[in-house]
Amino acid sequence: MLTNEEQRVPIYTTESIPTRASEVTSDTPLGNLNLNWTEKDLPERERTKHVNRLHPYLGKYIPQLVEVFLRKYFVKGQTVLDPFSGSGTTLVQANELGMNAIGYDISGFNVLLAQAKTAKYEIPEARREILDILDKVKAATQIDAHQKKLWIECTKGPYLSEENNEYLKKWFAPKALEELLTYRYFIEAGNYRYKDLLKIIMCRSARSARLTTHFDLDFPKKPATEPYHCYKHGRICHPTEESFKFLNRYSLDTIKRITEFASIRSKASVEIHHADCRYVDFPSVHGVITSPPYVGLIDYHEQHAYAYHLLGLEDKRDEEIGPAANGKSKNAQVKYQNDIAEVFRRIIKTMHPGGRLIVVANDSNNLYGVIADSLDVEVENIIQRHVNRRTGRRANEFYESIFIWRKS
Repeated sequence: MLTNEEQRVPIYTTESIPTRASEVTSDTPLGNLNLNWTEKDLPERERTKHVNRLHPYLGKYIPQLVEVFLRKYFVKGQTVLDPFSGSGTTLVQANELGMNAIGYDISGFNVLLAQAKTAKYEIPEARREILDILDKVKAATQIDAHQKKLWIECTKGPYLSEENNEYLKKWFAPKALEELLTYRYFIEAGNYRYKDLLKIIMCRSARSARLTTHFDLDFPKKPATEPYHCYKHGRICHPTEESFKFLNRYSLDTIKRITEFASIRSKASVEIHHADCRYVDFPSVHGVITSPPYVGLIDYHEQHAYAYHLLGLEDKRDEEIGPAANGKSKNAQVKYQNDIAEVFRRIIKTMHPGGRLIVVANDSNNLYGVIADSLDVEVENIIQRHVNRRTGRRANEFYESIFIWRKS
């Protein structure tokens, strides 16, 4: 692999005033960018603006980072591709700026989430549906003889295989599960226009309602069934017994967020595909902004296991690139490099001449130099960015590289 000196590529580690994404233009020098935002520079309410917090997602980049490079390298009306679209941050931000966006992901839940974020809603109708199903669940979970019959019907849903039943019984208290399955029953039985959005509200509620500690919502290893000392709240906390309070809270929050996005949503197109990008024939695009999966770090299907069990989504975890389950061995790294390179190689075939691939990755294993060497690209720049670790019990330093490659 060529060193950065041999490639004559500048690595920017900026120390200037933190960049305001909205002020970046095509003329902004890369050397002037300071993307090392602190909590003070970029508080949570801005990082999670409007639909970007419809559902938590571990490993996503913030919309301001995407906005910087959209403004720098793309113009309104062009088409941006994200072959690892995850929670849909690139797609949302591109639409906000009037750019067409196409996303692909191997995870069925990621596709559902991105679709819910980028959909065009008639807000009064969406609000009516969200409040209507909430009222139905509230009434149905006040159990009486009649509603008990409904509850029995809920537990016979088409997705509740024996395996799913065991998972759900393990990770949810009886009342919490009852409320979630009742909500799902009404999604299926109701004549709702925005069912994908309702499913995301249910999944977000399920994530919070699991029998796990408050400080370990990302990848809990076993159910918490007894009181525990909570590192997040600094006190003794108890396992969650219900989910309706979350359904109520996230219903109201969702209405607020889709309303905010609707006020700035452009008419630019958004396409989202559930596919393995190693085998996709991509359409013509002007460029790419993406954050590929990190080798041996995150199992993206397992992160949202509750959603797969509640919704019966197709599980394609065996097709993930670089899953944590495969580790970080030399063989795993070589396979990861080959897989990522194949995706980019297929994109470059149809990308406009001179188009750029903006790739955000934690390249602690120095894998992306080899990937770049295998592609028909010019390595224009590499920007090193310090990432402020704000969530979970993660105190270690974290850096990521932003690779700027230009189609030769």
